[in-house]
Amino acid sequence: MNKGKVCIACGKILEGRSDKKFCDPYCKSSYHYQKSLEDAPKFYNKVDNQLKQNRRILKSFNKAGKATVRAETIIKLGFDPNFFTHYWKNTKGDVYLFVYEFGFLKRKEQQQEKYILIHWQEYMY
Repeated sequence: MNKGKVCIACGKILEGRSDKKFCDPYCKSSYHYQKSLEDAPKFYNKVDNQLKQNRRILKSFNKAGKATVRAETIIKLGFDPNFFTHYWKNTKGDVYLFVYEFGFLKRKEQQQEKYILIHWQEYMY
């Protein structure tokens, strides 16, 4: 008999093995689920969330298939150019970084940092 020990999930008195921590599988599952909610988001979730945010921002500024926007404008909205899904190099040697179907290329024009935004095209394969 396990005297004095209680389930760490619900507080019921435990019976059985001396190293037992939970009264049943439901309490064990519930405890670990609640603990996972309290933990900081995992790396995968952080990357996925940033990619989704980048895509939303690029999409909102690129309605016609090609656009130019100041870097500070989209960075203030939470855009992070370090998160992208793939890249494409054009014939001039420019490397566009893509977040799914929306691409961007950083340029400096007239002392101003800008992003040239494009939409993925069939010929880019």
